[in-house]
Amino acid sequence: MELFWDFPYPSRRMPVLARNVVATSQPLAAQAGLRMLLKGGNAADAAIAAAITLTVVEPTSNGIGSDAFAIVWDGEKLLGLNSSGRSPRAWTRQRFAGLKGMPTYGWDTVTVPGAVQAWVTLSERLGKLPFEDLFEPAIAYAEHGYPVSPITALRWQDAQARYPNFAEINRTFFPGCRAPRPGEAFRCPELAATLAAIAESRGEAFYRGRLAEAIAACAAVEGGAMTLADLADHRADWVEPVSVDYRGARLHEIPPNGQGIAALIALGVLHHFEPGRFPVDSADSIHLQVEAMKSAFAEVFRHVADSEHMRVTPADLLRAEPLAAKAAGIRMDRAGRPLARVP
Repeated sequence: MELFWDFPYPSRRMPVLARNVVATSQPLAAQAGLRMLLKGGNAADAAIAAAITLTVVEPTSNGIGSDAFAIVWDGEKLLGLNSSGRSPRAWTRQRFAGLKGMPTYGWDTVTVPGAVQAWVTLSERLGKLPFEDLFEPAIAYAEHGYPVSPITALRWQDAQARYPNFAEINRTFFPGCRAPRPGEAFRCPELAATLAAIAESRGEAFYRGRLAEAIAACAAVEGGAMTLADLADHRADWVEPVSVDYRGARLHEIPPNGQGIAALIALGVLHHFEPGRFPVDSADSIHLQVEAMKSAFAEVFRHVADSEHMRVTPADLLRAEPLAAKAAGIRMDRAGRPLARVP
């Protein structure tokens, strides 16, 4: 493995590694992934175990109610997995017709959770270890406790102010009516039991069993649209990644409905410039990157949707002509207001 040390902001830390690396936002989750490797698992096992553990040790940014995407090299080809959740059947235009903006809280803000099915699907196709083994670190941390990291504690405190009217969230995540402090041990026996049920049933409990019934019952009581049928119908889709060549490197993303294509559009715009001629983090360098991303999201906001309902294809969004037109519209002396250019 070749290491590079000539970055603009080099680290003082010494790399400690052998043949495998697990990288996450939380050391405890990274350790969970490494444990799977030490047990004879592969990269898929490590990634799933780390993701499951993040739902426990960093609940401010991860959860079993979230979605999941994955790009995986299986030794022969690049695979894409889209396990984002679909909308409940009852989400019709009429349901939202009287709103002036997107809902911010409550059941009308969430689609069918896809992360659990992503764990199952990845494990079935690529994993080596038994599915239940991947949950062991997360269940142990939820049952016996773990020290909350400083940044997570800060986000946890912020969340308390945003969810004063959600009794279950407050009961589960704010015992004693407060967020845990940095370094304080936090336990969540209910989450441990939930993860154990998911592990034992290979996800069936979450989509068709007692956990699904609890989700649907809660939605019904609180005016949500999600039903047991919505949960049971969820599937994770294997998809072909989309990619672009940028200055000799090929970059891959999950196709829509994922928004990763925005990065590819922005790179297509930057291809018409020479970003390297500007000093790193200079005003010109940052300006150029921001304008490229703004122009990319103009297309994303107008066109990206469920792939089955899009009026354009990913290839249309990456065509040379509209990318060149976007680049021509960027000025280095002012911020722009980019418009979508793909018809």
